Amino acid sequence: MTTLPDRPNSALLVIDVQNGVVDGAHNRDKVIANINTLVDKARTEGVPVVWVQHSSDELRTGSESWQYVPELVRRDTEPLVHKKYGDSFEATELEDVLAERGVGRLVVTGAQTDACIRSTLHGGIVRGYDVTLVGDAHTTEDLTKYGAPTPAEVIAHTNLYWQFQNAPGRSGETVSTVETTFTPQDED
Repeated sequence: MTTLPDRPNSALLVIDVQNGVVDGAHNRDKVIANINTLVDKARTEGVPVVWVQHSSDELRTGSESWQYVPELVRRDTEPLVHKKYGDSFEATELEDVLAERGVGRLVVTGAQTDACIRSTLHGGIVRGYDVTLVGDAHTTEDLTKYGAPTPAEVIAHTNLYWQFQNAPGRSGETVSTVETTFTPQDED
C-alpha cells in the first residue's frame, strides 16, 4: 500500500519506447505488442496512461530516433513527460501529473531495462509509490560487448529482484501482461 495519502489510483507508465531506444532491442515486437495490450486495457478501465520520452545527444528532440515507435499511439489527452535523466521523476513534472490523478501505484513498462526502467522503479518506490513491473513489457539492447549480461539475463534478473522489492508501507511486484491488474494490491 502506498505511503502517499489520498492516492488510491494506478497509472500505466510507458517509458522511452522510442525509435532510437528500441531499435534492435531484445524481443522488441513482442514487448511493444504487450505494451499495446496494456495501454488498451488501461484506457478501457479509465486508468491514466502516462508517456515518458527521453532526450539526449543521441535522442535529439524532434528527430526520428526521438519519436515514439509508430506501433504505439498516444492520445492527445494522455500526459507526455519529457526527461533527460534515467529516473522519470528527476527534473520532470511526473510527480505533479500523478498527484493530479490521485496515483499511488505505478505499473511500469518500456525501455531500457538496465537504465531508465530500473531508475524509475527505484525512483518510484523511494518517493512512496507501490511499483509494479510488467515482466514481459520491458526490454533492453545487447550491451555484452561492454561486459553486461545478455539482454534476456538483464530482463530476467530485473524481474526476479523486483518481485521481492519493498520498503515501509510500499511494495514492488513483477507480473506478466496477462496478470496485470490496475487494482491496488490490498484490494485484490
